[in-house]
Amino acid sequence: MSVFCQIDDKHVPLYRVVWISVVPHFCGSEECQREGLYEVQLEQGETLWATADEQARTLHAIEAWHGEEEDDLLEEGD
Repeated sequence: MSVFCQIDDKHVPLYRVVWISVVPHFCGSEECQREGLYEVQLEQGETLWATADEQARTLHAIEAWHGEEEDDLLEEGD
């Protein structure tokens, strides 16, 4: 399993993701270029904007990555 996910045109290490918004961005500004995108907060206060598909794939990748670590810990404890 890769420790990277693709958001926009970037390959992002999963361990850098701090949080992912549940609802798409909406500010009501006519000039906003982020409407309908999901905010992905990275370490150091960096922000990326993901499509709904990218948001879902990133969440799935983090859950799989976390589960993989949990399984590894269980095997080591046996």
